[in-house]
Amino acid sequence: MIRRPMRWLVVGAGLASLAGCAFGPSGQPPTMPEPSRYAASVSPPRQGPAAGPELVTARAPMAAWWTQFGTPALDALVTQAWAANPDLAAATHRLEAARELLRAQTGATTLPSLDLGGQAVRQRALGLPQQLPPPLPSLPQTSIYDTFVGQAQVRYTFDLFGSVRHRNRALADRVEQQAARWRAAQAALAANVVSGALTLSVLQARMQVLESIIDSLRQDEAQAVRQQALGAVAQTAAWDARRQAESVAAQLPALRAQVLATRHALAVLLGRTPDQAPVAIPFGQLHLPARIPVLVPSALLASRADVQAAQAALEAAAQDVGAATADLFPSLTLSAAMGRAGYDWSSALSPGGAIWSVAGGLTAPLFHGGALRAQRRASQQAYAAAEDDYRSTVLAAFREVADALSSLEQAGAAQAGMDAAEQAAQRIAADMGRRAELGAMPASSARAAQRQAALSSLDALDVRVRRLLDAARLFQAMGTGAPAAQ
Repeated sequence: MIRRPMRWLVVGAGLASLAGCAFGPSGQPPTMPEPSRYAASVSPPRQGPAAGPELVTARAPMAAWWTQFGTPALDALVTQAWAANPDLAAATHRLEAARELLRAQTGATTLPSLDLGGQAVRQRALGLPQQLPPPLPSLPQTSIYDTFVGQAQVRYTFDLFGSVRHRNRALADRVEQQAARWRAAQAALAANVVSGALTLSVLQARMQVLESIIDSLRQDEAQAVRQQALGAVAQTAAWDARRQAESVAAQLPALRAQVLATRHALAVLLGRTPDQAPVAIPFGQLHLPARIPVLVPSALLASRADVQAAQAALEAAAQDVGAATADLFPSLTLSAAMGRAGYDWSSALSPGGAIWSVAGGLTAPLFHGGALRAQRRASQQAYAAAEDDYRSTVLAAFREVADALSSLEQAGAAQAGMDAAEQAAQRIAADMGRRAELGAMPASSARAAQRQAALSSLDALDVRVRRLLDAARLFQAMGTGAPAAQ
């Protein structure tokens, strides 16, 4: 008599679960316009040594893009940062904790719970009072007895309208969102290490050029002092030479502090203390990548971790709408228990000590002060906000690529002019150096030409490092190719 109603109940629960699939939106990302080109305008093609790197259309980002700078020392820094950075390690542990919480919630809500319990109690209880003839008072009756109970209990809540399923999927989507953020943090760490290493290299190179200029000015100062002692020049000439030397030398402390601050920041990224900061990579060992893949817009969105995180958040918000809708419908819970009980061990273990119970509960929301419908409307608004967040993330990704492309192209155009100016200054310095060796002009004039060439090399150095940084920025904007498995 019991089997047929239960069979129909299970069938009805299955049909209701299927109907629950339509309780929320699909969670598909909104359609976004794909730009025909990333930047607002196309720069004319460049020629000569400053033309690179070659921008090639691709459908997948380049994995381990920092290796394209051709410096094993830079590769080693990124590897060490991934292994030892405490922030990335903390993010890894938080991601694993989120995954374990997902397993816990899924197991607790989709499978029956089974518990085994036992209890032994000795107690003294009051009974009915004993009636004595007047005028004697009635005396309470007490009894002391033991109870022994042992039973297994099983409980299961049927997910009739998909409330549990939607919540589990929402949590799974949020775990995926956290995993995407972890991939974004890993990629950002690599980019920060590369940027820090490039900045440290150019600062070290600038300091070396500045020291050479200071040395040249010191030579002018010494020459002016000798000439002033011989009466060949006025004392003001010696003072002026010293003023120039000291003025340039005063720039060194701030530059050294900047170098040390960059080293300290890089050490923290590598999980080291500042006193174990890495040394600068010689700037001449860094090479501009020959090729940089530029992804088509659809491939770009698939490779960007921030876009993946926004999509996972959108899918989770859709599941929240489904769960809030399912909460408006009834829920069914079945429970059963089986065991033994008695007032002593012998009676508990005897055939008469068997106990059992079966219970079913159906709960339907009738009145909650409008809370359930308000929660559903709130989840719908949260889903609309997630759609807007996705659009904003996609537009920001397109803008980041466009900015990196434009900056890289303009830096290439600037380098062509800076290279020409540097070469001209070097030729002038070389020519004046030869003339000074022949006695055709004073050595101070040759040193002045050398200082001018050094200043031109500083300007060219700034443009070269800008191109390196823009290349790294463009690589990062293209997304991650093959991050470490998580």
